[in-house]
Amino acid sequence: MTSTTVPRPRAGVLGALALAADTADEIVLGTVRDVHGAVATRVHTLIGRRSGTGPVSSAVYAGIGCGLRATSRGLRAADRRVGARIEESPAGRVLVSAVNGFIGDRLAEDGSDLAITMAVRVRHRDVAPDRASLAEAFPSATGDVVVFLHGLAEPDTAWDRQADERGGRYGDRLAEQGWTPVYLRANTGLPIAENGVALAALLDDLVAAWPTPVRRIALVGHSMGGLVMRAACAVTTDADERWTDLVTDVVTLGTPHLGAPLERGVALGARALGLLPESAPFGRILEYRSVGILDLRGGLARDVQNLPNARYHLVAATLAASHRHPVSETLGDGLVRFASATGRPRRGPDMFPAADLLHIRGGHFDLLNHPEVEDALRAWLA
Repeated sequence: MTSTTVPRPRAGVLGALALAADTADEIVLGTVRDVHGAVATRVHTLIGRRSGTGPVSSAVYAGIGCGLRATSRGLRAADRRVGARIEESPAGRVLVSAVNGFIGDRLAEDGSDLAITMAVRVRHRDVAPDRASLAEAFPSATGDVVVFLHGLAEPDTAWDRQADERGGRYGDRLAEQGWTPVYLRANTGLPIAENGVALAALLDDLVAAWPTPVRRIALVGHSMGGLVMRAACAVTTDADERWTDLVTDVVTLGTPHLGAPLERGVALGARALGLLPESAPFGRILEYRSVGILDLRGGLARDVQNLPNARYHLVAATLAASHRHPVSETLGDGLVRFASATGRPRRGPDMFPAADLLHIRGGHFDLLNHPEVEDALRAWLA
């Protein structure tokens, strides 16, 4: 398997505004129009009059929609000629990653400049997985490579959380032990399986073109990133030597192996809102979320196999000190419950029976840079 994706042009601020106009047309205006129509129908039915919003209201909505679409076209045309690139600023990079998390599947399908392509990232730029580019980006490359992949809607710089206060990231500490940290960025709105295939292809290319022979690989994934890494490990490639044979350790940080309750709650909310015509349009807003988010409902299929020769290390956080506390039982780390992060269902066997387990007190995003996790990583990857 070889990566053949052509890098997209970098999107500009005007292009992002065009996307906002599209969203306003499709979601906001559509919701207001449909709620108006449902309420009008209900009232007119009660008083025995003809239902509907009337020709004047319909013309107003149609006119606003045409204006938004025209604005979007104009902004996109201007973006190709002028305008600052949105990813030139930290806030812009965070925004692009967030948008990809929520509607990245649609962006990729439409060929949008805002759609993220799975890539190695160095100094806020994609690095092509060829020997010359990798040698330039990693002048001190070693044969031990630790790969970091962020979670849903996060930028590749999510690992920088509190880096100034703590004196660096996980990768900086592991570099002191001879590892070369490689940070990836992914479109987390795509299906997890699709991202798994893209990651497998990228790692095939990375190993083949790495400046020095790769001796071992460690995978570290936060939240959804852990699911994508597990999915990639299950992909069959046509490479002469599989990169998975070099994987010695897989570390997941707050990964919803059994699914995330937040996604289940959103799905239930969407169904509940759909019970009444007046609230159904709001339910469709909830249904607008990406396939990547939908995939978090149940995690990976149970038949996805673990690598037989790799050690697994699972880190879970809970808001209370004990994972048995009622708050921890209900909310976990705020997004993922303890049982899901450790792959321990109430019924059935553990998903990772021989794995190392680490429990910390904290929230979901504390796992991105936490002293206890850092100490564990240094010990596990010694």
